[in-house]
Amino acid sequence: MNLQDKVIVITGGGQGLGRTMAVNFAKEGAKLALIDLNEALLKETTALIEAAGSTAKYYIANVAKEDQVEQTFAQINQDFNGFDGLVNNAGILRDAMFVKAKDGTVIKKMSLEQFQSVIDVNLTGVFLCGREAAVHMIENKRQGVIINMSSIARGGNIGQTNYAAAKAGVVAMTVTWARELGRHGIRVGAIAPGVIRTAMTDAMKPEMRDRLEKMKPVGRLGEADEIAHTAKYIFENDFFTGRVIEIDGGLCM
Repeated sequence: MNLQDKVIVITGGGQGLGRTMAVNFAKEGAKLALIDLNEALLKETTALIEAAGSTAKYYIANVAKEDQVEQTFAQINQDFNGFDGLVNNAGILRDAMFVKAKDGTVIKKMSLEQFQSVIDVNLTGVFLCGREAAVHMIENKRQGVIINMSSIARGGNIGQTNYAAAKAGVVAMTVTWARELGRHGIRVGAIAPGVIRTAMTDAMKPEMRDRLEKMKPVGRLGEADEIAHTAKYIFENDFFTGRVIEIDGGLCM
């Protein structure tokens, strides 16, 4: 798929990786539909897309709410007369130990709210947005691409029972959808980033950031532009489907 004049939907498009991907796709001639909960950030991303020479519309919606997702994708379909791609990027963190104990006494445990809130956004949200994207692509007889954002944490990570479970589920859904939707000309892939440089990592204590960098064979954190480049590859390579690409600097060798 050549991105020129294609319409790409990005959830969590107001900031971070979503914003970086949106601007990168805009430079390739794509038109963007951005979904997020923060209108101020959405306006900023829209302005950056326009500065890059393309156009965008934004939509305020909670990806974990079925009615909001259905209404938003129907509106995007109407506004753009169909769309060609989706990046399921929206996600949250609610890190906590599964069970925290000291001297044989449990002092804290991950709450159901901490677990469920991450599942709702990072897994159910991916399901709902992927489903609605597929519905409109099939009904429009429009071949397309769905990219789901997973993580190297899908293999398990201390303090992230909720996040790891969601990101593992995202990969399972990716493979399943690729097998189900291929007959309709829809490809599905996933990206599993490692630690990417963001405002959060920039705010870390220098010694903690240095330790993260030394853990990677490449000796540095990843850049958001490198994740955007990977997403662009999935869109453009018509033989890619049903697979996950790990972009982690060799951390998980």
